Amino acid sequence: MLLFYIAAEYQRLVDKKSLYSSALQKIPNPHFIVFYNGSMPIEDCCTRRLSDAFYHATDNPSLELVVTTFNVNVGHNTELMSQCQILREYSIYVAKVRVFTEQMPVDAAVQKAVAECIHENILADFLRKNQAEVIAMSIFEYDKEEEEKKLRKAEFEAGVEHGIEQSLVSLVIKKMKKGKSVEEIADMLEETPEKIQNIYELARDMAPDYDVEKICGQLTR
Repeated sequence: MLLFYIAAEYQRLVDKKSLYSSALQKIPNPHFIVFYNGSMPIEDCCTRRLSDAFYHATDNPSLELVVTTFNVNVGHNTELMSQCQILREYSIYVAKVRVFTEQMPVDAAVQKAVAECIHENILADFLRKNQAEVIAMSIFEYDKEEEEKKLRKAEFEAGVEHGIEQSLVSLVIKKMKKGKSVEEIADMLEETPEKIQNIYELARDMAPDYDVEKICGQLTR
């Protein structure tokens, strides 16, 4: 995302200049920092590189982008928080939202967190002036985070299920090659004869190649 952002910014900066001029077009030095307040645990400070995502690792990538990430959740980067009151108070607000969402619906939790922060003089002026926008954005961000968690969980479970299915198909093929019948394979693998019959017929039609991935794809149709 930062790569796309900086490319767009550089495009804007040089838009009215000739890129084909023989003179070198100067551009500002970029410095990338991310303040992290997600729920997944990370260290206080870490460095991420664009080249970490490349298919093939190289010591001297032709394209690189380095991002420094600071964990700004409560209890992390205490020295940084002591030097930046707004950041420290924001981390307290986020922590309150997370605590309250364990006790009540997210919209009520956000409203309670905002009211409590104003009462305790935490981001008080900002929250008073922008209360409606903060509540709406906080609810959106929290819902988005929860939906992403659910999506990752569903993808993981689907991957596990797919792996189990592939293992079953491989075992059926192995037993077929040894001349075992559908009933014998079902009994050995403790599966229903109907399920083994489906795999057996698909595998038999693909013999002798036995494409496990293709068989699994046919089973899900």
